[in-house]
Amino acid sequence: MRPEEAAARLAALGFADEDAATLLAHFGDAEGRGKLGHGWSRVEWLETLPGLDPRARPERVEGRPGLERWHGRGALGYLTLAAVVAAQLAAPPDGARVVVAESCFPTGMLGHYVRRLAEGGLVAALTATSPARLAHPDGGPPLAGTNPLAIGIPSSDGRPLVVDVSMGAVTWGDVLRGAASEDELVPFGGAHAHKAFALALGLQLLVDALAGDGYGAVLLVARPVADPVPALRARAGGLRLPGDR
Repeated sequence: MRPEEAAARLAALGFADEDAATLLAHFGDAEGRGKLGHGWSRVEWLETLPGLDPRARPERVEGRPGLERWHGRGALGYLTLAAVVAAQLAAPPDGARVVVAESCFPTGMLGHYVRRLAEGGLVAALTATSPARLAHPDGGPPLAGTNPLAIGIPSSDGRPLVVDVSMGAVTWGDVLRGAASEDELVPFGGAHAHKAFALALGLQLLVDALAGDGYGAVLLVARPVADPVPALRARAGGLRLPGDR
């Protein structure tokens, strides 16, 4: 799918120009980084979502030092997290802040959001939940979502380090676009899959405890007190680091 077709299809769904531009930027970033399951294929998926409300707007429902709470109010998680990120960049915390977003789904490629924060000079760690798709390595029903964890660290050299890891051996996006089967959607790690499952379950319960019922996201954002990335790149000696193209 070309960007022009994606834009036309989002407009046909009823998204305002600004929201469509936010979605297109997200999908285009995913495509450019090789995460095709979060790219243009998601436009077709959005067309199948029941109850999609393209006019819904997220809302910040609580704001105090160290904590913000947001509610999606029926908006796509992409748009909720985009609003959260814009708010943090506009008014960064004095030290650190936890942001909890409830009714926040789908959220897409979490590295997209922490990269924006890191480019704005903020350290960020973000996780978000999704439908339960990962079962215990010993079997049984799915107990946790793939629950990615993304971390963004700013750098004075203008090249932030961005980690974005899903706890699944494949992503749901890979299943949606036909690049993987649902049978492959298991905790990553093979013989050590219990480690990924433990992380997925821990992140699931962290978000559930703070955001309540339904799908949500939790963001930690803070001002850095040091600049470790340039020295790390020097020690790496030109090796590709997480988040590099």
